[in-house]
This record gives sequence, structure tokens and C-alpha cells, in this order.
Amino acid sequence: HSATALGQMNSFLNLFLFLFPVRLLGEGVEPNHRHRLGWTSLMVAAMNRQHSVVEILLESGADPNAGDDFNNVYDTSREKGIHSLEGNYDIHPSEDEFSSRLSSRAGFRGCTALHYATLADDPLAVRMLLEKGANPLQTNALGHTARAYAKEGELHTLLLEWEGKFQEAQAKREAEERRRFPLEKRLMEHIIGQEGAINTVASAIRRKENGWYDEEHPLVFLFLGSSGIGKTELAKQVARYMHKDLKKGFIRMDMSEFQEKHEVAKFIGSPPGYVGHEEGGQLTKQLKAYPNAVVLFDEVDKAHPDVLTIMLQLFDEGRLTDGKGKTIECKDAIFIMTSNVASDDIAQHALQLRQEAQELSRRKLADNLDDVQKRDDVTISRQFKDAVIRPILKAHFRRDEFLGRINEIVYFLPFCPSELQQLVSKELNFWAKKAKQRHDITLLWDRPVLDLLAGGYNLHYGARSIKHEVERRVVNQLAAAYEQELLPKGCTLRLSVHSEDRGGAEGQEGLGQEGLGQGVPSLRLEVVGKDSTARTLDIRPPLSPDH
Repeated sequence: HSATALGQMNSFLNLFLFLFPVRLLGEGVEPNHRHRLGWTSLMVAAMNRQHSVVEILLESGADPNAGDDFNNVYDTSREKGIHSLEGNYDIHPSEDEFSSRLSSRAGFRGCTALHYATLADDPLAVRMLLEKGANPLQTNALGHTARAYAKEGELHTLLLEWEGKFQEAQAKREAEERRRFPLEKRLMEHIIGQEGAINTVASAIRRKENGWYDEEHPLVFLFLGSSGIGKTELAKQVARYMHKDLKKGFIRMDMSEFQEKHEVAKFIGSPPGYVGHEEGGQLTKQLKAYPNAVVLFDEVDKAHPDVLTIMLQLFDEGRLTDGKGKTIECKDAIFIMTSNVASDDIAQHALQLRQEAQELSRRKLADNLDDVQKRDDVTISRQFKDAVIRPILKAHFRRDEFLGRINEIVYFLPFCPSELQQLVSKELNFWAKKAKQRHDITLLWDRPVLDLLAGGYNLHYGARSIKHEVERRVVNQLAAAYEQELLPKGCTLRLSVHSEDRGGAEGQEGLGQEGLGQGVPSLRLEVVGKDSTARTLDIRPPLSPDH
């Protein structure tokens, strides 16, 4: 009788475990809802071999690749802002949920339902999860895939087989995505201008992605051009494309911190017996964790020659020896150096080429020819690179072998008028979004505003000069008008350009109202009414120290 009763009880329990999730999900319960300490229902069901519950949750949209937020009771309680004793109270039931084999003191952060099904040695649950999109290559916080926890035999073979399938499918998806949406197009969405630089970098990365490169050496770029022109931003976007996670896939080294000989130790770590030996080097420590990262050496021209010697080994052999004598392999990394060396020569040459192109276009237009150049981009000639730029680089870096290991020297040119207007528009859109979010103010402007603000471009400061011009001439007025309670809540503001004579311009410079004399254009703020009428704001200048 007791055996029969036990069988009936198990049948009832299985029926309850099947019907209860169906009812909850039917009432709108989120299938990916987490316990307050970080695990999901799918993880519990996978660990406890509840196949019917696993199936219901997956059909209802439970994410098979969600990672567990639980680390251990002390860390998790601290992160969640609860007392560790209270956390312990929550953990004890979880030991029953996850079975006695999983200690609450162990670290399971990042484990997915697939990890837990593998730990439970349950091939059926593992197959169900894999067929619903579980990633067999996903790692937990310790860097282990589910297969690392599988026993030799059926489960291990199953996971190994699906890893191969997943890699093959992933490669096909990525190849199709690259064909549909080339890297050049992706980069141009985030970077204004610099079409030549983008094409050069994208072509080299395409060779690497498709196996047409020397796998014994990493890719090395040298970005040349003025400050604020997009060199660092292009490096970041390449890292985002290659790794998705910018924190893990992007390493930035400010080379102005390595100008002295003794600072080499900061770069690769101190040798045994010296202070800081255990800490490791700034570069070697990060490369060891992410050997395929995109590494940016910012302002490399400021680095000490001994640091360049270390970088030469890095570029030539694709490996680096740290202060402890350990070798770090990083042939899959991409190294990008930036420098302002020869930036003035590059800028002046580009401006000259643009003037020549414009003059040629005017002549062709006058002669009614069809092939008038409508684009503003120009190409740096090979002769200029060899006759002007390379001697400057050799004089500065003083070694041919260093320059010889650079795959591509990439030239960043000054912005042309159309690109300046894009920069101004981007900056104004940024502040228009802030105005709407913070103060419910709608900010509008027209084409002459873009032309006027683009005039603040400084060749030496690049896009930063446009940013400062917008802040000085537009944002200062907005802040002053807001302080003086001239902006009604929910109003619409229009930026406009005026050239009429206005007296009393003294003291207006801080508000961006400079140049209010006869015929000199200035920016004004107007409140636009519901009937489309506009009223110019009378913004009082701040008091001068004399007053």
C-alpha cells in the first residue's frame, strides 16, 4: 500500500509541477523572472530534471542563455543590499531547489540552464535546451562552458557535437551579416567624414576575418592626423565591431604616461625583487585576460624609446614577455597607434588638394562638362607620403624596423564644409535631446545656423572646436534664458541667424551674442507660439565685475 501511495504521490507531484507553471504563465507571470538572489525558474527546473517544466518555460519564452546572478551568499547579499544572515535564509531553500550537490558557498555566477542541466547529468534536458537556442559556447564567470562540467560519455559527446554545429551556424550568420552590412557602412554610422581612413581599416580587418592574412603577426595600424578628428573614435568602433563588449574588447594605453625610461616597468611589470612585482604591468595584465583585444596606444610619439622596443617585439612576434618572465601570446590582437606627428603637413596638403579640386570643378562647370566633382573627399598621394610623411616618421621614431611592422598608416584629414555641418547638426541634436528630457523644451534651427556655427572650426582642435562653439554660442544662451525664467514650460525654441545692427552689444560675449554690429551675423533665441509667431528672447547679459 505504501508503495502504491508513493507512486500516486509522485504522479500527483508531477501533475502539479506541470499545471502550476502553466497557470502562472497564463496569468502573465514573466518566464524570465529571477529570484531576488539571481536565479531563474528555468535553471531550477533544469537542475532538478523537471522536463515538462523546462519545456513549458522554453515554449513561453524563457531565455536559455540567461546567466545566474548568484555568486555566493556573502557577495550576492552585499550587492543586493541585504544582510548576509537574511541572504542565508534565502539560500537554504535554494539548496533544496538545486539539490545538495550545489553548495550555496560556491560561485555559480554566469551559469546558464545548460550548465545546470549538465551538472545534473541530464542529456534530455540538455538536448531540449540546445534545440531551443542554448549557446553551448557560453561561459560562466569562471570561464567554463557547460561541457567543462560534463562527464565523459553521452553528455560530453552531445555537447561537443552541438558546439561544432553552433560555431558553423554562427560563422554563416556572421558572414551573411558582413555581406549585407559591410564594416565600412557600420563605421560610417558613427564617424563623420574620414572615408579614406575607414576604407583602409575596414579592408585590413576584412582580410583578417576571412583568413587572408599572416596569422603569425597581429594587425598593426598607425593613425595620423590632428587632434579631435576621429582617430580614437574609429579605434573604439573597431573594438565594438570585433567584440561587442567594449569593456572587454578594448584596451587603451595613454603613452604620455610612459615618457621616462623607468616607466617601462609600469608597461610590462617590474622584475622579481622590485617594488610592484606582484601587481604586473598595465598592458600585460590586460592582454593576458583578453589576448584578442583591440589595443589603442594613444599618442605613441610621446613614449620612451625603450617602450617602443617592447612594442616592436609585440608587433613582430605577436607575443610579449612580462616582468615575471611569462610569455603572453596575442597574435589575434589588433594594435592601433595614434600620433599627431606631421599633422600640420597632412592638414595643409589636404586643404591644398581640396582647393585644387574645387578650382577644377569650377572650370569644368564653366565649360559645361558633365564630370564635375561633387564630392569633398580627397586622396593623399603616394608621392606625398613617401617624400614628406615617411621622412618625418623616420626622424621621430628613429628605426625602420618599427615602421616596417606597421600594416597600414592611416591618414585622417581636416573636415570639409559638408562634414562640419554634420558635426554641428550632431551637436545641436545632442543638446536638443537634453532640452527635451530635462526641461520639456523643443529646440529647432535652420540651415544658416549650421553654416554660422561651422565657422568656429579650428584645424588644430577638430570636432572639439565645434563642440565648444555650440556650447559658447547656443548653450550659454539657453542656460541664461532658463535662469532668467524666460522659457515657458513645454515651449518651442528656434535658433535663428540675424545680421541687423543692434546697439549695446557690450557684455554679450559670454552669452554667445558677440558680433552684434552692422552686418555681422549672430544667433538669437526665439519662442515660437502655437500660431507660428516668433518672439525674440531679451536675454540680459551677466553683470561685469565693474558693476
